[in-house]
Amino acid sequence: MNLPNKITISRILLIPIFIIIMYNPFSWGDMNFIGVTLPIAHFVGALIFIFASVTDWIDGYVARKYQLVTNLGKFLDPLADKLLVSSALIILVELGMAPAWIVIIIISREFAITGLRLILAGGGEVVAANMLGKIKTWTQIIAVSALLLHNTIFALIPFDFATFALWVSMVFTVWSGVDYFIKNKHAFTNSK
Repeated sequence: MNLPNKITISRILLIPIFIIIMYNPFSWGDMNFIGVTLPIAHFVGALIFIFASVTDWIDGYVARKYQLVTNLGKFLDPLADKLLVSSALIILVELGMAPAWIVIIIISREFAITGLRLILAGGGEVVAANMLGKIKTWTQIIAVSALLLHNTIFALIPFDFATFALWVSMVFTVWSGVDYFIKNKHAFTNSK
């Protein structure tokens, strides 16, 4: 297994640690940042989420630079993104920090695209994420990070940046999903 795939698997292995920290009522106290109270457990969870998200860029960079792109990597990389973001979004709904209906739309798109990828893989095609899909992923990461940090890093902005970012993320999620289906409609037109 090459280095980019090892990095991707390490991202997947960080997800249970992130979930444990976010779900367990650790008594680590709170911190105040520009008048916003942030539980330290949420801060630690956000750092793990952000670290795991940033390594998405690192594994892709290493794979492209050293020509280590593999079908396993093309499969695992978007899977790791989906698992990480979906876990965080579900936790945010549980904590009352994200509307369930937006999270349902985002996760539904991820299931639909995963299903399409499976159909394409059955025909011997492995499709890597395109630029619109990458923008979608980064808008999701920014929105989730802002929500996990209770919007503290954007507290001086005169509007709720985290909620705005979540809406932007939802728009890119739907847009990239529709684009993905349009570009791969042959998977359905060629079926019997």
